[in-house]
Amino acid sequence: MKLHNVKLAGDKMDVQVLETDYLVIGSGAMGMAFVDTLLAETDANIIMVDLHAKPGGHWNNAYPFVTLHQPSKFYGVGSKELSKGRIDSIGFNTGLNELATGAEVSAYFDDVMNYHFLSSGRVKYYPMCKYTGNNNFVSMTSGQTFNVNVNKRLVDATYLKTSVPSTHTPNFSIAKDVNFITLNQLPTITKPPEKYVVIGGGKTGIDACLWLLENQVNPDDICWIMPRDAWLMDRKNTQPTAEFFSNTIGAQADQMEALANAESVDDLFDKLEDKGVLVRLDKTVKPAMYHGATISQQELTQLRRIKQVLRKGRVTHLDKTLITLEQGSHKTPENTLFVDCSASALGELKPLPVFSDEKITLQTIRIIQPVFSASLIAHIEATYQNDQQKNALSQIVPLPNKATDWLTVNAAFMRNQYIWSQDKSLQKWLYCSRLDGFSKLVADVAKDDIEKQAILQRLRSNVPKAMENLMRLIATLPMQKKEAAHA
Repeated sequence: MKLHNVKLAGDKMDVQVLETDYLVIGSGAMGMAFVDTLLAETDANIIMVDLHAKPGGHWNNAYPFVTLHQPSKFYGVGSKELSKGRIDSIGFNTGLNELATGAEVSAYFDDVMNYHFLSSGRVKYYPMCKYTGNNNFVSMTSGQTFNVNVNKRLVDATYLKTSVPSTHTPNFSIAKDVNFITLNQLPTITKPPEKYVVIGGGKTGIDACLWLLENQVNPDDICWIMPRDAWLMDRKNTQPTAEFFSNTIGAQADQMEALANAESVDDLFDKLEDKGVLVRLDKTVKPAMYHGATISQQELTQLRRIKQVLRKGRVTHLDKTLITLEQGSHKTPENTLFVDCSASALGELKPLPVFSDEKITLQTIRIIQPVFSASLIAHIEATYQNDQQKNALSQIVPLPNKATDWLTVNAAFMRNQYIWSQDKSLQKWLYCSRLDGFSKLVADVAKDDIEKQAILQRLRSNVPKAMENLMRLIATLPMQKKEAAHA
């Protein structure tokens, strides 16, 4: 990497000119996974620029008790194991592969940056810097401006912007005398309120409720505002280790059977629930949301202890003793603590081509697996010749929001899986990728393992009919949903 200074007329500070093969904007999980694979498969030099003081992206702003929702086994970067190989023996994840804490994830990315990336001599890292466009960035601590000559690609690892509670601005008004905190502040309380009101029905809302219950709060003292109920995945069906084969691959086989035989969209969700592929908090309430969150059966049992769940739409205004919602209002005791969990982790974004001229825009190309997606995109960049070929292998699997998005994202996922299956070298890469999670699990099944082979046969035999029926079901959805399936 080359650098020199250029003095521009009227400038107080020289513009420092750098040169690199890849300029990567963002050192969050996707940026780190991309660079890790690029380092392993090319001899490229890389500059990484990030707003935060440390790598890890939104993990720098995470609440103290956050954990992964997916097993640590297939999270992080491909070259370094995050998991310690343990099965949890305490807590609400007991019996399943460990879930790394936020502190563990943050330390992990710090270690990868310092002892793998920087020590390679091929990565330069500029924290506390803001990218300003046109290959320019500025230091927020010194004011130094940098211009980068990029030999190959600009890589945008920030497109999937993650909103976290500590930096989120609520979309409702709040009276001045309201006792209102972010999720990050919850462990700092020193005196119990008469009532806890948790605002938000997504992953952070779930985490807030579970933390309160785990810390001996009476479930009757919790009010949970849930604008939309969600379909959730049973975490037992996402375990990437051999002892859970019948759960993980069995759930995939169950899913294909449901897809192959469903007569309508409602019938599909009924079948998925009956088979345990999807679960919900309250079986009397039809979920309107699907974000791909996972949950254990122990967690589900705990959450069902909370009986005061408000389903009157989103909050519009908070007073000290009155919650105003889209579809009504609710009185609260004067000594109420409101906990904001309304941030949406990933907003709805228009899919862009991953490879475009001199730019790569990192997005999900497998259903709700951002780090795997980033790693595979790096492999495709390193291995294949032209952008047309690269984009054909990197078609976007949109992030889900509405319940019916389950159909469109699975259609996109199955499309990509089929395309990848036609490329023998790519199949070999998937088998070797730690972040893939499941290819090796399937490929390593012994031919004489009758039980596992039966599950695989049930899975494979239903794929053609499942895909055909899935497209038929998607055709019954509103137009915007049909378009998403082909994005």
